[in-house]
Amino acid sequence: MRNTAKLTTAVLAAGALTFGLSACGSGSSSSSSRDYSGPLVVAASPTPHAEILNFVKDNLAKKAGLDLQVKEFTDYITPNTATEDGSVDANYFQNQPYLDDFNKKRGTHIVPVVTVHLEPLGLYSHKVKKADALKSGATIAVPNDAVNEGRALKLLADNGLITLKSGAGNEATPQDIADNPKHLQFKEVEAAQTPRSLDDVDAAVVNGNYAIPAGLKPAKDALVLESAKNNPYGNFLAVKKGNEKDPRVEKLAKLLVSPEVKKFIEDKYQGSVIPSF
Repeated sequence: MRNTAKLTTAVLAAGALTFGLSACGSGSSSSSSRDYSGPLVVAASPTPHAEILNFVKDNLAKKAGLDLQVKEFTDYITPNTATEDGSVDANYFQNQPYLDDFNKKRGTHIVPVVTVHLEPLGLYSHKVKKADALKSGATIAVPNDAVNEGRALKLLADNGLITLKSGAGNEATPQDIADNPKHLQFKEVEAAQTPRSLDDVDAAVVNGNYAIPAGLKPAKDALVLESAKNNPYGNFLAVKKGNEKDPRVEKLAKLLVSPEVKKFIEDKYQGSVIPSF
């Protein structure tokens, strides 16, 4: 989930078409003044979010009376800003710590609707087969955004590679490392670039939605992998505050936590993406 501000012409065109429908969706507007006709346009990361949405579109939406359009984004910024300004109606790509940080720093008003899945964060390497085989002074690439970097460091701490200072939270940085017995070095890169960095570093912490299209299989290839138990990083459908009761959003929310979607996630991703419901 994070930083490259790439936006396709198709997305911009779709945004222009849908802006009139969604721009009035601020938290202060009354629901009766909003126009909920037309398709529901949802911004999503390509994998697995857009794949899950397209499964819903192709198999479930028509029967539910939902006209669903999926717009793919390759960064972690535009989906929220587009949802805020009404260019799209909703998005599906992020977790709560990331959204909290985004809203705080950018003054946006995005809120979660329903949590759908977890993409376990993993440590990968082209050079070693086990995490404890990392040599002294090894370089590890980590996402450079506030939440995912803290999440990456917590993964390493949970697996004994480092120790974080007491009280280090979701926004931990390498400066919050209390003990580093292997003298690991950290290279901060955009989350989307972490898989590509594997040839240049000893290991990299990669988000699940970037690992899968890069040919990595989290359940099989990760040296260490996040546990799903009590994990706060489930990914959810989100809207601008005030649009939670959009009937199109309510239909999609119900479909996203249906038995059909759960089976699709389990069958397609084989533990690399885990249903949260």
